[in-house]
Amino acid sequence: MNRKVLLVEPNYKNKYPPMGLMKLATYYRMVGDDVRFYKGDMRLLAVELICEDLINHLNIIRPNIFWKSYYPILFNFIKLGRYSFLDGDEIFKEEDVLNAIKEYRKKYIDKDYFANPRFDKVGITTLFTFYWDRTIDTINFAKQLCKSQEDVMVGGIMSSLLADEVYAATGIKPFVGLLNHKGDIDKDNDLIIDELPLDYSILEEIDYIYPAHNAYFAYMTRGCVNKCRFCAVPKLEPQYCDYIGLKDKLEYTKQRFGEQKDLLLLDNNVLASKCYDKIIDEIVECDFGVGATYCTPNEYEIMIKNLRDSYNDRAYVRKAIKIYRYIIDNLQDESEKRDLYIKLEEKHCLNFYTATKEVILELDEHVKPLYAKIFKPTHKKRIVDFNQGIDSRLITSENMTKLAEVNIYPLRIAFDHWSLKDIYEQSVRTAVKSGIKNLSNYLLYNFEDKPEELYYRLRMNVDLCEELGASIYSFPMKYHPINDKEFFMNRDYIGKHWNRKFIRAVQAVLNSTKGKIGKGVEFFEEAFGKDVEEFMKILWMPETFIIYRRMYDADLRKRLADRYKNHSPNDCNLANEWWGKFNALSKEKQDKAKAIIALNKFHEGEYVCDDDEIEELLKYYKTTRNDAEN
Repeated sequence: MNRKVLLVEPNYKNKYPPMGLMKLATYYRMVGDDVRFYKGDMRLLAVELICEDLINHLNIIRPNIFWKSYYPILFNFIKLGRYSFLDGDEIFKEEDVLNAIKEYRKKYIDKDYFANPRFDKVGITTLFTFYWDRTIDTINFAKQLCKSQEDVMVGGIMSSLLADEVYAATGIKPFVGLLNHKGDIDKDNDLIIDELPLDYSILEEIDYIYPAHNAYFAYMTRGCVNKCRFCAVPKLEPQYCDYIGLKDKLEYTKQRFGEQKDLLLLDNNVLASKCYDKIIDEIVECDFGVGATYCTPNEYEIMIKNLRDSYNDRAYVRKAIKIYRYIIDNLQDESEKRDLYIKLEEKHCLNFYTATKEVILELDEHVKPLYAKIFKPTHKKRIVDFNQGIDSRLITSENMTKLAEVNIYPLRIAFDHWSLKDIYEQSVRTAVKSGIKNLSNYLLYNFEDKPEELYYRLRMNVDLCEELGASIYSFPMKYHPINDKEFFMNRDYIGKHWNRKFIRAVQAVLNSTKGKIGKGVEFFEEAFGKDVEEFMKILWMPETFIIYRRMYDADLRKRLADRYKNHSPNDCNLANEWWGKFNALSKEKQDKAKAIIALNKFHEGEYVCDDDEIEELLKYYKTTRNDAEN
């Protein structure tokens, strides 16, 4: 077919690579198309496209000049239009050259990339609804890069949940759910895209590094048998699928892209599968059983193989440059290092925009033995992570004993509300008894729970760690409605038992704990309080006092004197002073003060207060981080 395909992930931060786009990349390559992946500022992609056209044009009018070496200068001039970029070289004073550069700068200003789109297919993924604005802007930009809007595909979580809203904002009708039918893209093609292996090569095309990398990403089941009101899975994956094969996909990935260290499975409820034992057996068969290790692959050989196979030249030319720089940085012999640098410079292989596949392959005979000198394979423990968690209500001694056959780390168990406390506690005890001692859980809050119930759940985990000798990391997760038109574009939703101050207080504590709470009673009590009463005090506490509690809270310093042996001369007792004034208010005044504090807005004009005693209390909330740091 040889279509030009652009796959786009909006420029938001995310932990995991876009699996949907990676499957689409595999599909389009299998049918012979030219695939390009982009994540970043879409305006910079436009600069790239115009700059590439300019270089092609300059190669025609002045073929004796290696124009690719001028790529950074031309890129910056097209982007910003500053003639100072052109001052460093006489070639830019040549009339035909300068006129061409001006012409392509004008093409950028006039948005020629929209007027003359170059892509036959454009696919855009979407993630969370609170990335609404950024995602819609990306779709509206990327769709204009496609020759026909009928060939623009939008899919993923946000667009599946808010399909009508996305259509209204972009004019593109999203694909809802999974690409799990024949002919989802090309009617005459029987490939089922959702069942294809991932194309890991597209991750080499971008500068963004996903926090979760060096892993096989997969599903072995789809959907969930539960229909929890706060969960999007029933809409995203409405049909529960008991089993999806893993072995062939991992083998394909290993052969094409190299061995990956870990196995990250995004199943939503694997314990509900009738094929559960088969799933665990297959994971063990794929070399993720207890004690399994990973040996780092030879990335140089993988890069060369894919270039020889013409598999995503754009990605592996970039990869080659990274490897060359790694070799230069790590070679011990200075003469070898110098000779390699000179050779790469002569062959224009110090930068991705000047290097070519042909020259990289030509250099292989010289570079391969140098890489072999510094490449030292290492063995590391492998882990299996059912990242979306498992259902505590379905945990039994039998399935936990079976799960203990793989390198599960950590075992994630949801603890979404306090009413599950007995079931949750028993599930933890069962897992630990089966030999699984590294656990983690998600704690949903701001839904229908009360603040104190979050404290009870956190406390239970800390106490279970102490009693069972286990390690349980808790990750409180703020509930965010996905179908409420008032809130799906933002993170402003406040549950009926919560307020803005409480939400912000929990976030302030989590910032100091890096978003998680592990074992250690003293650490937990410092962060969240020694009991639920102190926890509620922290929720009402001025934010700066929470973040710098050691500085502001003399009682805390006294209680944890063994840990706080060194103090700053700035340490004070303002937290206790504030608390005294807070409790000195009459019931009526305290209720009025709480109503103001709950809004978490303390700048002049943001609240109304006609009581001097309350206003005196509110002064503490105006203490800033700069006050503490100074």
